[in-house]
Amino acid sequence: MAVSPAPEPLVVRSHRGPYRVDFAAGALGALGDTDAAATHVVVDARVAELYAADLATVLERPSTLRIEASEEAKSLERFPAYVQHLVAHGVRRGHVLVAVGGGVLQDIVCFLAATLLRGLEWHFVPTTLLAQADSCIGSKSSINVGDAKNVLGTFTPPARIAVDVAVLATLAEHDVRSGIGEMLKVHAIDGPASFDRIAADYPRLQDDDALMTRYIRRSLAIKQRIIELDEFDRGPRNVMNYGHSFGHAIESATHYAIPHGIAITIGMDMANHVAARVGRAGEDVFARMHPTLRANYRGYEDVPIPLDEFLAAIAKDKKNTATQLRLVLPDGAGTLSVVPQAADETFRAASAEYLERGRR
Repeated sequence: MAVSPAPEPLVVRSHRGPYRVDFAAGALGALGDTDAAATHVVVDARVAELYAADLATVLERPSTLRIEASEEAKSLERFPAYVQHLVAHGVRRGHVLVAVGGGVLQDIVCFLAATLLRGLEWHFVPTTLLAQADSCIGSKSSINVGDAKNVLGTFTPPARIAVDVAVLATLAEHDVRSGIGEMLKVHAIDGPASFDRIAADYPRLQDDDALMTRYIRRSLAIKQRIIELDEFDRGPRNVMNYGHSFGHAIESATHYAIPHGIAITIGMDMANHVAARVGRAGEDVFARMHPTLRANYRGYEDVPIPLDEFLAAIAKDKKNTATQLRLVLPDGAGTLSVVPQAADETFRAASAEYLERGRR
């Protein structure tokens, strides 16, 4: 059978100039060809273990830094050790940092690149679907300080990104579906026809690498248009929070018993349900999207989501005003936008209805 050609690279415009996303096999092995004296690799320890053969040359380098990917790892309190390691192994201005891993490694290396020696170039080899299809572009880093999550950060784009879907083979199935959740989100933002296309191909996504690669590129291309319009998150980019206000509140209310991308998938479904109940959209929007969203959060339909804890969490969303929630909801045509929504009895009743039986 003929091998499908790799998709064309994507070139994203940013305040630091254009940066490129390449889609090709062998991204991990290719790191062994980089200049060891001027390239410092920061790798997820689990990825280093799983791909020890591909990364053998890189892992032998003294400057390579292995990090256990966790929320604690991207706490500011951990950064002195990272800086001391890199300084001890000769990092200089003009050198390159390379992140190998998912979103946690991306946050760490992006923040280091923005601040270490007043700025270094950095590259990214994303190894999770969430990172490949969503977070790898957009320039953001988010760092925790004490109990304040994601309170520090920068807009520092990588100079180069290499996407290889082969590394997804070692992800847990729920982690793949977490990434697909973000892909469904961005296709919904693009419009009903775009969502319906990925929904039709949803059953084959995890079994067809070529199809998955095409949808990863398509997801990034949709996001590219938005972030180039609003790189610093001042307005139009806020629509990317579709499902996130609900999803983050679900994560909080369940004490993170539901993986991030799965919670976002439930959050999109809930946003559509609430939009119908508060009179912004018809039931047809919820009904059209529900089967695919439900398929993506299967196995989590019965995880209890306490209503009061959910409402308390969504009320704390940083995007809210002093008096209203700011939610991304569909209208009657399925078009998504940021709208004010009172946290009143109608909203409470709509939320309760969904949490009690809307996921079925």
